[in-house]
Amino acid sequence: MYAYLGRVNEARIMLDSIGKLDVICCNAMIDGYMKFGDVGSARKLFDNMPDKNISSWNTMVSGFSNNEMIEEAKKYFDQMPKRDDVSWSAIIDGYNKGGHFKEALEVFHQMQGEEIKLNKFVLSSALNSCANVGALDQGKWIHAYIKRNRIVLDEVLGTSLVDMYAKCGRLDLSWDVFERMKHKEVFSWNAMIGGLAMHGRAEDAIELFLDMQRHEYKPNDITFVALLNACAHAGLVDKGLKYFLLIKETYNIEPTMEHYGCVVNLLGKAGYINEAEDVINSMPMKPNSVVWGALLGACRIHGNIELGEKVGEILLELEPENSIRYTLLSNIYAKAAKWDRVEKLRKLMKERGVKTMTDRSMIDLKGTVHEFKVGDSSHPQTEEIYRTLEMIIQKIKLKGHEADTSEVLFDISEEEKETSLKYHSEKIAIAFGILNTEPGTTIRVVKNLRVCEDCHSATKFISQVYKRDIIVRDRVRYHHFRNGKCSCKDFW
Repeated sequence: MYAYLGRVNEARIMLDSIGKLDVICCNAMIDGYMKFGDVGSARKLFDNMPDKNISSWNTMVSGFSNNEMIEEAKKYFDQMPKRDDVSWSAIIDGYNKGGHFKEALEVFHQMQGEEIKLNKFVLSSALNSCANVGALDQGKWIHAYIKRNRIVLDEVLGTSLVDMYAKCGRLDLSWDVFERMKHKEVFSWNAMIGGLAMHGRAEDAIELFLDMQRHEYKPNDITFVALLNACAHAGLVDKGLKYFLLIKETYNIEPTMEHYGCVVNLLGKAGYINEAEDVINSMPMKPNSVVWGALLGACRIHGNIELGEKVGEILLELEPENSIRYTLLSNIYAKAAKWDRVEKLRKLMKERGVKTMTDRSMIDLKGTVHEFKVGDSSHPQTEEIYRTLEMIIQKIKLKGHEADTSEVLFDISEEEKETSLKYHSEKIAIAFGILNTEPGTTIRVVKNLRVCEDCHSATKFISQVYKRDIIVRDRVRYHHFRNGKCSCKDFW
């Protein structure tokens, strides 16, 4: 009780008064230390315990994970003399929380190799990992395992499947699972509405929102975030503003910072930049970096250098170590050929020790996730992939593709700019997909950054030339490329 409430000193006095290190009491004490960030005391007590059980080890693994010390968590996990399903769940969850989804799947594969029966908690965690790296084949395997072992598809596991299929680009399968779920919660509806939103299916998301109410489910704040994002992706400004007003007027939910950020994004993307700025100035709370970031993104889309510079300075003060803010502002300057300002930003990053986020793309092939970085040469098939990429570039040029060098952040020749664009990670991943799959197979790529304008244009041409459906998920939304067109209608 004391440990749970954060009164760790009183808890320790209680533990010491027992006279011996009882394993159950020690586990409770370790959990308390870990929950409130005293990792050193937790480690010391664990080391001094004469007897340890699986729960002792699990508490340490979970504790390290929750304190963002995943390497320590894995070290203790590897040292465990015996593991149970809680142990595996703890380390997979730990990797997921830290954004290490590929590593989480590797642990899940290891677990499968040890022939341990998979419970719904482990499966839900693994589905989360699949969703975030686009591992559709592995996600399908988990779904088949659930059916084969007659595991009850409850609200949590069902929602995990809905989310996984939506994030892996299979809205049809996501919808099928959602429709078959006997018991749904609000978060189940939110997952499906959010999935439709990410894919630019705004009208379907709105219809599902109305259906949710017909089934007497009360929407919450997350429902409206999904709904506003759906309107933003489709440019439905009037509908988005209508739903924003409903949040408080009809549902008595106080709009959060995230809701205001969605409205700024909605207005800004559609070109209503002054109105977006007015929303920020009228907010009842101090705007955070996410809200300002939405406005900066709008300035990039519409080439508003003056406001972009002003917003960029605010963001660099709020988040001096966030490389994405520097990159976005640099893109605005590069588009306007303001190379002196690009160089000034680059020097500022160097002075502050800010490192740019590496451009990464992942593609799932037969249950294995392959990851590529910009200019990557580490893959065993590198030579073949690059030969394929060269051939792809030549073919789409013949069809009329011209490299868009407006976002290259260096004042170099056009030829050098084109060369730098050629080796972006999603192009490498797409070339890998074309090289290793049968003609007509859909290619699915997950990218950690926003798709640049040149890659977006090139992928449209690739889908046409190779007669492939290509689905690219970037950090903003999904892009479904088919026959030279994108589902975003070039509005992203």
